[in-house]
Amino acid sequence: MEKKKLITIVGMGPGNGMGIAQRFGKEGFSVAMISRNEEKLQKLQGELISKGINAHYFVGDASIEKSLKKAFQQLKVKLGSTDVLIYNAARLKMRNILEERFESLVTDFKVNVAGLLVAVQEVLPSMLKKNEGTILVTGGHLGIEPHKEFASLSIGKGALTNLVKVLAAELTPKNIHVGSLIICGIISPENEKYNPTAIGEQFWKLYTQKKEEFEVEILY
Repeated sequence: MEKKKLITIVGMGPGNGMGIAQRFGKEGFSVAMISRNEEKLQKLQGELISKGINAHYFVGDASIEKSLKKAFQQLKVKLGSTDVLIYNAARLKMRNILEERFESLVTDFKVNVAGLLVAVQEVLPSMLKKNEGTILVTGGHLGIEPHKEFASLSIGKGALTNLVKVLAAELTPKNIHVGSLIICGIISPENEKYNPTAIGEQFWKLYTQKKEEFEVEILY
């Protein structure tokens, strides 16, 4: 029996993460979820299983390198290699730039940016071995149009955009698609355009692009 493809979502939650998990699960993917809140992960796992989706979770904090690596190590032992990596982790807080503090900014940067690099380094060996793979990132319009009251996330999303671009420059020639969906709205189940189901569909469209059509950045 052929092994199901595996999508791993870092920063799993009931919004974007759930929309992405359901869309890929609908296509027969197994879903691996990583976040730091085990109680929420258990609930989301139950929801996915109830829809007939093979779902697993692993507790890991994107702001702590050792914690995130441990989650990936457990994942690889239990489920094998990741075919599609989604980096959806972000620390959202409202704080004016002049009230921001050094340690807080650094901690946020670890979640918003550095965790992606750790996650990529964990899934990359198997992708290179297979000569294929997909790494997709939840971007945000704050990275393009920063807001002084969401200073840390604006800085993080801007840096994340550039990290995606340099990763793409390195990995696209190796047949690994690295891309970012820049979401230009606030996610809400009631929003016709910016709802989890619609976001999941956009990620699926990115995933199904052919190599000659690979896009590094999509504004949505």
